[in-house]
Amino acid sequence: MPVELLGKSIEELREYVASLGEAPYRAKQIYRAIYAERRFGFAAMTSLPVALRARLYAETRISAPSVLRRFPSVDGSVRYLMALGADSARAAQIEAVFMPSEGRQTICISTQAGCAVDCHFCLTAQLGLIRNLTAGEIVGQVLIALSENFAALAPRTNIVLMGQGEPLLNFEPVMAAVRIMLDAEGMAITPRHVTLSTSGIVPGIERLAREPVRPKLAISLNASTDEQRDAVMPINRKYPLAMLLDACRRYPLRTWERLTFEYVLLGGVNDAPEDARRVARLIANLRAKVNLIPWNPGALPYRAPEPARVEAFRRVLTEKGVPAFVRLSRGQDVFAACGQLALLEISATALPVLPPS
Repeated sequence: MPVELLGKSIEELREYVASLGEAPYRAKQIYRAIYAERRFGFAAMTSLPVALRARLYAETRISAPSVLRRFPSVDGSVRYLMALGADSARAAQIEAVFMPSEGRQTICISTQAGCAVDCHFCLTAQLGLIRNLTAGEIVGQVLIALSENFAALAPRTNIVLMGQGEPLLNFEPVMAAVRIMLDAEGMAITPRHVTLSTSGIVPGIERLAREPVRPKLAISLNASTDEQRDAVMPINRKYPLAMLLDACRRYPLRTWERLTFEYVLLGGVNDAPEDARRVARLIANLRAKVNLIPWNPGALPYRAPEPARVEAFRRVLTEKGVPAFVRLSRGQDVFAACGQLALLEISATALPVLPPS
């Protein structure tokens, strides 16, 4: 069975090249070729001697996810439908989204195929959990998106672990991938530009707090009471708001850092001014900001909030001293937006939206 190199840390590569009888510096050359130079073929790794390249070709592989289809949006973003594994006809499938902006690009990546958390307003939840991704499959999504858009890349890259899956339920592979992203000798992305979003897995938040190298943390809040959150996010029954917010209060923020609370606004469900006031009370005394995300259409029994309700919600938070921003999702027309990643191969206009219950 070939040895998989994608996802290996520099330490793991050193162990591997030592097993081949090669000098330790060869590991750094391979590491840089894969993660910094984005070379997936051994023939292109010209810093390595021919004999070593031939041996790597025979005994190892670099198996990034394969792109099955690209769904370009009118706003310039692209949803990638990817297959995991060599046999793309039978492989699990995931999605990543590339979103270019002036001065930067943001890449939204998946950490699991499907998701087990079952947030009721999210189309990904309809898939259930298919399987966890490896570190190589996670970092591979970033490498592919950067490689495909190489000619038009802006100076800064943001990575958001907000695609399919709950990152903190696949902790070790996620953190192995994040360390490669944040390594100056690897992908050289700074912690300020990598964000992990969780539905509120308290043990995972506590574990992340102990990591010496870690991304920024975003909490998917989406409700202002336990009753409300139980109804839209069943995970709240296991980790209710008091437990979640206690973990947030104990989370060791760096000097430059704020916690981000993501709040998907569901029309007529959680978008009232009273909800905003309760949210402000919940996160009082936390160094935090709130990103307000109007619900994106899908075949689920919800509706988007009225723009006036969104602005009223934001204004209440701001008046209470909570920094709040409205985040309009990119790629909505190709089902690339927040909560829409469900392996859909049809146009957004072809998918019915159910009326609110």
